[in-house]
Amino acid sequence: MRSSLSVFALLAFGTTAVAAGRLPLVVDGQTVRVEVAATPQARERGLMGRTHLAADSGMLFVFETRGRHCFWMRNTLLPLSIAFIGDDGRVAGLADMQPRTETLHCAPAEVRYALEVSQGSFLRQRLAPGAQVQGLPR
Repeated sequence: MRSSLSVFALLAFGTTAVAAGRLPLVVDGQTVRVEVAATPQARERGLMGRTHLAADSGMLFVFETRGRHCFWMRNTLLPLSIAFIGDDGRVAGLADMQPRTETLHCAPAEVRYALEVSQGSFLRQRLAPGAQVQGLPR
C-alpha cells in the first residue's frame, strides 16, 4: 500500500494467507475463531488466494497503532465484508468488498482492528455499526 494506506492495502499480495494464530471472538453472543494477522507481512497477505472461507470464520487484522486503515482486494478471490473496530471493541463501520478490485475501503474513524468475513455469512449479519466485539487482543 501507499504510505499509511500502502502497508495495509496489500492484503491481496502473496499466495496463501498467513496468520499469527487463531483467536476466539464473541460477536453478538456468538463465539467464532478467527485467524489473526498481527504482523505487516501477515496483513499484506490477508485472505488473498483463498477460494473458500467458512461462514463461521474470518481474519482479524491487528494494527500497532490506531488509524484510518484502508484495504483493497487486488488479488483476493472471495467477496468479503470488513468491519472496522475501535479500541473499545465497537464496530465503527462496515464495507462490502468485491474480489480482484483496487477500490480502497477505509475506516470511517481511527480504529485498531479490522475483521474480514465472507459476504453473506451469519457473522456478517451480526456486525452492525455499534456492535460489540469481545476477546480482541490488546
